[in-house]
Amino acid sequence: MDMPTWIKPALGGAVFGAFAMVAFGFSWGGWVTSGTARNIAAMQEEAGIAAALTPYCIKRSNADPAAARVIADIKKSSTYGRRTHVERAGWATPLGTDQPNGALASLCGDELVKPSPAIN
Repeated sequence: MDMPTWIKPALGGAVFGAFAMVAFGFSWGGWVTSGTARNIAAMQEEAGIAAALTPYCIKRSNADPAAARVIADIKKSSTYGRRTHVERAGWATPLGTDQPNGALASLCGDELVKPSPAIN
């Protein structure tokens, strides 16, 4: 049985097109693997939890008698050092857990160094 002469170029074009489509999709098309999608979802979940618990952290800092000293230390430290001070103070440890939440500590430290809004 003879194959038509157009089969070989057509199959080559189909293979090249499939390869180009996959390369384009993963490079510029926004395609990701399921593992990458799970990692992105986990990061967004952690950020959402931290954002939701930031008022809790602020309230804990307001109730702490040593808050003035800790906040002064936070304001003196770098952006990365703020997290450590908030974690040591225990403000970023949610109820029912033994470990502080790092994302919460970072957000809380950032909120604590923001200037208070002026009251007119």
